[in-house]
Amino acid sequence: MSPTASRAAAKSPAVPSEVRAWRNAVFVVFAACGVSAASMAARIPTISLALGLNTAQVGLLLFGIAVGSIAGLLAAGHVVSHFGSKRTIVVVYTLASVGLVLAAFGIGVAHSFVLSFVGLIVFGLAIATCDVAMNLSGAANERALGRSIMPVYHAFFSIGTIIGAALGTLAEALHLPLQWHITILEIVLVAAVLIAAPFLLPEAADRARADGTVNPPSTWRSRLAIWKEPATILIGLIVLGAAFTEGSANDWLSYAMVHGHGTTRATGALVYSIFVTAMTIGRLSGVRFLDRWGRVPVLRSAAILAGVGLILFIFVPVYWVEIVGVILWGLGASLGFPVGMSAAADDPQRAAARVSAVATIGYCAFLVGPPVLGFLGNQFGILHGLLLVLVLAALGGIVSFAARSKSAPADTSGEVAEAAR
Repeated sequence: MSPTASRAAAKSPAVPSEVRAWRNAVFVVFAACGVSAASMAARIPTISLALGLNTAQVGLLLFGIAVGSIAGLLAAGHVVSHFGSKRTIVVVYTLASVGLVLAAFGIGVAHSFVLSFVGLIVFGLAIATCDVAMNLSGAANERALGRSIMPVYHAFFSIGTIIGAALGTLAEALHLPLQWHITILEIVLVAAVLIAAPFLLPEAADRARADGTVNPPSTWRSRLAIWKEPATILIGLIVLGAAFTEGSANDWLSYAMVHGHGTTRATGALVYSIFVTAMTIGRLSGVRFLDRWGRVPVLRSAAILAGVGLILFIFVPVYWVEIVGVILWGLGASLGFPVGMSAAADDPQRAAARVSAVATIGYCAFLVGPPVLGFLGNQFGILHGLLLVLVLAALGGIVSFAARSKSAPADTSGEVAEAAR
């Protein structure tokens, strides 16, 4: 039995109700972020028509999210260290909703590229900060539960994106104006987060700091020093490889099916849905393997699955084999990002700064991946361009030793009950 499983077995089977409520609240936050992230993306054709944009200009508009996200990730460690994850989630998720509504009104009412771009920058900045805060809260809750659950949180994000895309499709079918679709949706989501927020408990570092027993990095310089630590960079490479493996499918899988394997657009969309389903299943089921075998063997196995899947997809021009490859690719891509977040938060004293740094490294894949793979695909064909994904998936597997748990999570049930009181 792995150390993780031994610790879980050694704990009392009765999980405090406060911890379960905390877990459920984090589920809500992850799902809400997923819905928000997908709600605008589902209506790209409407956005293009309303502003009269070509494909390149749509890409430029969406680049506003990337600009805001980088700024948010760089600032998130400092913000969360100062305010704590709970207050940060409430404030920045509300700000993200305001930014999205501003962008929707800029598109649907003002027909202003600049106003829409500013709104998306605000959304990107706030949602990236929320990403760090909710991962930090989720990792603290994982320690309180005494078992792996971070992949399930990320599965809820994936489920949220499916719901957001479905609601966007429904809004298109009903010809609901973009500004009212986004406004109504974000009011509901903010209300859900505000209802869940009181059940979010302070992570261990916050409680210990209040007692004067822990002194987390307290200045910008001390928090930035986390970037000099090899562990931060290695965990960041795990997350980078996983993010690139996942993001490449989001951006290029349908395209590769159509232009690489010669299928129809409908088939390309279907195959992408198979990938998303496989990744969600991998996150929901992966916690059992993590609890039994530990992080490092599971991450290495995931890298092998992704690698085998990519090889089958790239090199075997047989439809059913390609589907098998996509399923293995999705399963292999499912765990690296959430497990990397858990590993980054192992040390509560450094958790906020390290999660922020690791998330920044990981998000580089989402920002750099599309143009790099586009360039390689243009030079060598999109299927051969995906060989870069194979290399980065292998890199994540090679450095997976950095995710090994450094210490057993403390039994925090007494602290949790005290915090709840």
